[in-house]
Amino acid sequence: MAKVFITGSADGIGHLAAKMLADAGHTVVVHGRNEQRAADALAAVPGAFASVYGDLSSIGETIQLAGKVNELGTFDAVIHNAGIGDKERHRVETADGLPHVFAVNALAPYILTCLIHKPKRLIYTSSGMHRGADISLDDLAWKERNWNGTQAYCDSKFYDVLLAFAVARHWPDVLSNAVDPGWVPTKMGGPSAPDKLEEGPQTQVWLATSDEAGAHVSGKYFHHMRERGHLAETEDIELQDRFLRECEKISGIRFPG
Repeated sequence: MAKVFITGSADGIGHLAAKMLADAGHTVVVHGRNEQRAADALAAVPGAFASVYGDLSSIGETIQLAGKVNELGTFDAVIHNAGIGDKERHRVETADGLPHVFAVNALAPYILTCLIHKPKRLIYTSSGMHRGADISLDDLAWKERNWNGTQAYCDSKFYDVLLAFAVARHWPDVLSNAVDPGWVPTKMGGPSAPDKLEEGPQTQVWLATSDEAGAHVSGKYFHHMRERGHLAETEDIELQDRFLRECEKISGIRFPG
């Protein structure tokens, strides 16, 4: 049985993944952005081991969250699931002066990756929309560009793949992969999403726990439990390492390795 931590598991795909894992007998730690959301997440998943809380839009709270996770020991897998969608029509600025979408979707997974005890497996939730990203890595904070919520989302999901592939390269002892969960009818996806809801968490759960050869790979991009094509630039080593450096500049936290 595996010990798994899932960010953003109070609802949506994260909640479904937590439930699937707990139902299968795995040790699951759920997460919510505040104490009440974390408590609700724990109550909603019978069999879950514990909950932790922290607002991923805050660098300080994300650092504190990593400490709370580490107090629970070392995990077999961490699923970076929490995310903000593409509906923010105005630039929502965090207390750190960053766009909400970037802070939660991209910077928080970087910080948690750096600070949580290294697990055996890491899963980063991306999206097929990463193919529409601005790959320049210029102006991550959107201080110069005219705000576009859809573009900011696409960019953040591109960064998630860059991060997953960078980790796979720098940490050969960890299985690190990116996942497109599909367009499923969650609160973020909306009722018109064409994919089946139960398909959303399956790949993350499989990559986190399976002994199948197909799940014992690293530096891959998956959709519905199959390796899929991704934007070619995500394989660019210089882009990967530049993203790590940019995140270090913003957060003050250096990638270990």
